[in-house]
Amino acid sequence: MASQLSGKKIAFLATDGFEQVELLQPRKALDEAGATTVVLSPKTGEIKGWNLKEWGQSVKVDKSLADANPNDYDALVLPGGVINPDHLRMEPAAVNFVRQFVSTGKTVAAICHGPWTLIEADAVRGKTVTSWPSLKTDLRNAGANWVDQEVVTDAQFIFSRKPDDIPAFSRTITEAVSQGNQQRNAA
Repeated sequence: MASQLSGKKIAFLATDGFEQVELLQPRKALDEAGATTVVLSPKTGEIKGWNLKEWGQSVKVDKSLADANPNDYDALVLPGGVINPDHLRMEPAAVNFVRQFVSTGKTVAAICHGPWTLIEADAVRGKTVTSWPSLKTDLRNAGANWVDQEVVTDAQFIFSRKPDDIPAFSRTITEAVSQGNQQRNAA
């Protein structure tokens, strides 16, 4: 399995307050599948995670958002937590990066509160999505069809609700990026 995503580069866009397990567990699964994962952030140095009800561990920022190019990545993952996506959706550079990434047609995966940044980038209109339940009204108001499911895939997008969904979320990202590779090689 370690070569399933060999040669693939996957970006995680986050800032302080990311839900720790929603970045670390999918990242570990994608790394184990052979991908190179990169943490992008508007900040440099480190970002601090949120561990359910208190501050968690810090994660090294691999590349500043100011130096990142959406075309350099095969997929984008947007972890949740309440604080992280709330800050990202107020950061014009983050919203612009997400908007540009969506325009590439490559896989975009968001879990929990992660879709807030996609709402700000006007990327969920007409899509079937899931999220943490408190985002249901926000997503519907942004033109999405919200459903309560472990994983929802709509075109290039993958959505999950919460930490319990991470194994299925990670598997679905791995499959999508791997299949994208096969489709490009067949073209």
